[in-house]
Amino acid sequence: MAFITLDSVAAATPDGRLLFENLNLTVGAERIGLVGRNGAGKSTLLALIAGARPPLAGTVARTGEAAMLAQAIPRRARLVDLLGVGAAWDRLERIARGQGDEADLAEADWDLPTRLDEALAEVGLADLDPERPATALSGGQATRAGLARLLIARPDVLLLDEPTNNLDAEAKAMVARVLARWRGGAVVVSHDRALLRGMDRIVELSSLGARSYGGGYELYAERKALEAQAARRDLDHAEKEVRRVARESQIARERKDRRDAAGRRFADRGGTPKILLGAMAERAETSGAREGRLADKLAAEAREAKAAAEARVERARDLGFDLPPCGLPDGRIVLAFDDVAFAWPSADPVIQAVSFQITGPERVAVSGRNGAGKTTLIRLATGELSPTKGRVRRAVPAALLDQRAALLSDDETILDNFRRLNPAASVNDAHAALARFLFRNAAAHQLAGTLSGGERLRAALACVLCAASPPRLLILDEPTNHLDLASIQAVEAALSGYDGALLVVSHDEDFLAAIGVERRIRLGGGA
Repeated sequence: MAFITLDSVAAATPDGRLLFENLNLTVGAERIGLVGRNGAGKSTLLALIAGARPPLAGTVARTGEAAMLAQAIPRRARLVDLLGVGAAWDRLERIARGQGDEADLAEADWDLPTRLDEALAEVGLADLDPERPATALSGGQATRAGLARLLIARPDVLLLDEPTNNLDAEAKAMVARVLARWRGGAVVVSHDRALLRGMDRIVELSSLGARSYGGGYELYAERKALEAQAARRDLDHAEKEVRRVARESQIARERKDRRDAAGRRFADRGGTPKILLGAMAERAETSGAREGRLADKLAAEAREAKAAAEARVERARDLGFDLPPCGLPDGRIVLAFDDVAFAWPSADPVIQAVSFQITGPERVAVSGRNGAGKTTLIRLATGELSPTKGRVRRAVPAALLDQRAALLSDDETILDNFRRLNPAASVNDAHAALARFLFRNAAAHQLAGTLSGGERLRAALACVLCAASPPRLLILDEPTNHLDLASIQAVEAALSGYDGALLVVSHDEDFLAAIGVERRIRLGGGA
């Protein structure tokens, strides 16, 4: 049974850019992973399914209710308000205090405490006071509360937009468990490959429309790779056919030109009756026209076949790029923490007794639950904070790239950002460096604020790694949070070939494995 049916749906951005058209999709009691490049319209599609915006064209039919995971926390809200049961909770509280009226008694939801306890337990918030201010919740707790709200409401279809962003490993696993037990429908926008493995099917949104792939992430990736290979083979064949038809048409034209020239020489010799010459000329003209029409038809068919093949190959810029070498020797100490602790004034230590050493081009991950002190450790490593105990030794140039690539100024172009961060570089030097990271010619003049997550990280990497003295230690803080799958894979490929050291905060286990993380620094006893 389909809860939601989209028929020939189109959508566009507020400035009129077409996102997709003729999109057909049904959502039943299944888990759908919605993937696609940043800007493809995934969040817009969720809004269409939810009924939060109308389609530009086509229809969205609903036989069930869809509910979206809330992204923002209302001011002055309590946990029960985030759960969508604030008024019902207050009614029960009035009754418990002996202040309820007849309307309260008539409308009381006596099963609410049980449902609320079950939902909070499901998302790992069983110990929280329902009256707790929403502003006192961490980002991870707010996401858990949003999921609990959906469980209490019990819609037919859950709509989740990047639900595991900014969550630690334990919270990510909780989201996966909730979805695995859910018996209704779910549409999940995500680049989290671990979460996508639990989907019943993957729907990819691209410039070619929506394609559905049965099974989870591995089957999707395998089929995508096979389709890409087949599409490239078809395109190669079509391009060869266009060239073959063009060559044969050229040969035919040259053959006709030779025949025409021979006919003119024959006529110039004289002695041939004019009526015969006219008949010969008419036959040549008719034959030439017929051959020309056939050549035009074959050429048009070859061009159409090539266009169809090109339509099967998504025309997106190749995202692959290489990082320049930094020349870090194997035995060089890069960073060392010696019994380091940090605490804010009059507060308990955020981290304490942390000791480790990074030598040569090691790849080290910092792990732990949200709040365990990972960001504090990163700020100590960069020198932004000083330890309240112990010593931090920084032996090589380092660069920090956070998930927003904050070193880039939004209102400057990529080129201007590069020259601000590398003032000794000439304009030609800057263009050459940015071209290495696929920002060629006019692309270097894009405003940083208009870049997608993947483009922004790529621009930041260009700015720091093409410096006169490139860093030998890259510190990455949740670098994949705002990247699509294609961008994540491009960054993985680039970092796997980097010859410097890496210190990475990430809960993306696939990412850590792809870049070759060799060991972990665990904080707060978390995983």
